[in-house]
Amino acid sequence: MSKWLLIDGFNLAYRCFHALPELTRADGFPTGALHGWVKSIWKLADQERPDSILVFFDLGGAQDRLALLPEYKAQRKEMPEALTRQIEPLKSLTRAMGLAGIEQDGVESDDLLAAEAVALARAGHEVLIVSSDKDFAQIVGEKIKIMLPPPSANPKLGWRLLDAEGVREKFGVPPGKIADYLALVGDTSDNIPGVKGVGPKTAAKWLAEWGDLEGVLAHAAELEPERFRAVVAGAPDQLRLNRRLTTLNLALPPVTPQWRTPDAAALFRLLDSFEMRGTLAEARKRYAAPAGDPKAESQTELF
Repeated sequence: MSKWLLIDGFNLAYRCFHALPELTRADGFPTGALHGWVKSIWKLADQERPDSILVFFDLGGAQDRLALLPEYKAQRKEMPEALTRQIEPLKSLTRAMGLAGIEQDGVESDDLLAAEAVALARAGHEVLIVSSDKDFAQIVGEKIKIMLPPPSANPKLGWRLLDAEGVREKFGVPPGKIADYLALVGDTSDNIPGVKGVGPKTAAKWLAEWGDLEGVLAHAAELEPERFRAVVAGAPDQLRLNRRLTTLNLALPPVTPQWRTPDAAALFRLLDSFEMRGTLAEARKRYAAPAGDPKAESQTELF
């Protein structure tokens, strides 16, 4: 069986954008995320040697969750303009590198990625999910692991593998209870309210004692600390709604990647057009360089 690398596109793009200084082309066009994106993918490919790489992007809309909670993700700030301007060039670079991109209107890329990861794992493949999104912890198992990016405070730690035991150590619960855990503590990044005042340790303790969210609700009158008993007992509908919102949709059909081969000439032109000289030099070592100056070649349409 083969090894698959599934990349959470916007998660990695944001990380690249914030991890690097504000690099720009001579005319002021931002390029920091582009530098980080290409080098991160090369680093992961070199480190993990996957047989296939899929990159998942959101096209906007999370219709099923918005129907349940109109305020879902409503608090999120707009993407920084400097990053927005780099998204289409970033996708062009991805295509030129020979990577298949997956995106679907009205469906969250997290669900697309998770459903594909589970389907591949069931078929016996090894799957590595490149993301810092804690939602993916719920599908970690024997065949599925998460590649966590280097922490900003200590980048020398490098990319780290999160397995089922790592999930338990990080969150205090096994993968199968992550959705229940998030329902209780809430998820501020998605605007999902938990039980006010309930933190990770309390949620993990309740789930260890009572099994799952339904067990916690059934034993609301016995919860400790006592101050949470009435709060939990009075919020079964909200907590069950939270559980639906935090559960990844694994019932989506398999994706149909548009498989590509690297287009070295296009990649060199793109890197040259963004004045990414160091990255271009490395690309020439990784891919067969075409004859002639890339500036003399026809330019790829980007915007």
